Amino acid sequence: MSYTYKYPRPAVTADCMVITKERQPKVLLIQRGFEPFKGCWAFPGGFMNMDETTEQCAVRELEEETGLLVSELQQIGAYSKVDRDPRGRTITVAYLAIIDAPVEVRGLDDAAQAKWFSISDLPPLAFDHDDIMRDAMALFQTVVSQKNS
Repeated sequence: MSYTYKYPRPAVTADCMVITKERQPKVLLIQRGFEPFKGCWAFPGGFMNMDETTEQCAVRELEEETGLLVSELQQIGAYSKVDRDPRGRTITVAYLAIIDAPVEVRGLDDAAQAKWFSISDLPPLAFDHDDIMRDAMALFQTVVSQKNS
């Protein structure tokens, strides 16, 4: 059975922040290979397929864009500013993965490159990823302090 609704539906994406547990933490970013924000740095992420959860989407997009496979994620939150994506109404669900140290990554799929950046020296970020980064760092600090107690 197919349903038709008179209400427009937004697109859904998922983003994955990967942060290292080092004394000087690093975060994994990809350089966008296509518009919008071509050449800008962003978190690995993309549009959700109809047969996956947002968490599965975040894991898939991370692997497709960087070659990195993670298994444990924590949800940071949902981001729904009306103008967050110039392609149209898009809601993203952001996830955090914490790993011990940087591993080799490479820009794959629609990512021109993938690179580790020091948390204290990030380039300007695409979309609303500055807002997501702030929330990711708050969650990161909470998780790390809980594991160290």
